Amino acid sequence: MRYLHTMVRVKDLDASMRFYTDLMGLQEVRRIENDKGRFTLIFLAAPEDAEAAKSLKAPCVELTYNWDPEDYTGGRNFGHLAYEVDDIYAFCRNLMDNGVTINRPPRDGNMAFVRSPDGISIEILQKGAALAPTEPWSSMENTGSW
Repeated sequence: MRYLHTMVRVKDLDASMRFYTDLMGLQEVRRIENDKGRFTLIFLAAPEDAEAAKSLKAPCVELTYNWDPEDYTGGRNFGHLAYEVDDIYAFCRNLMDNGVTINRPPRDGNMAFVRSPDGISIEILQKGAALAPTEPWSSMENTGSW
């Protein structure tokens, strides 16, 4: 397992970029604009990690800017922790066998979400290419929120 990023939702992208880059000194290493989903993801890394982060070899802070206005209350602006694993199916099976609810199953062989005992959302991503969809995962429904 490898730690990937922490996601934080932001209301004002310009103000957030000024804070994280100009004031904190983080560097933008990649950006994803999703017109269909109406969001922007900006991955920032510490200067010493910037080059490694470009090739996903160092952790980042992910700023998520949803284009439609939203007020984030109750900690909703903090999104999730993300970890990469060698075999997402085996990893999720072990969690499930030990009483952890798989809130968003890895139906696509690539991504799943669970929650910690304190309700922190944790994203689990398949290392490398997605695994072929397989049962019981491909037909498993979401449970709760993630």
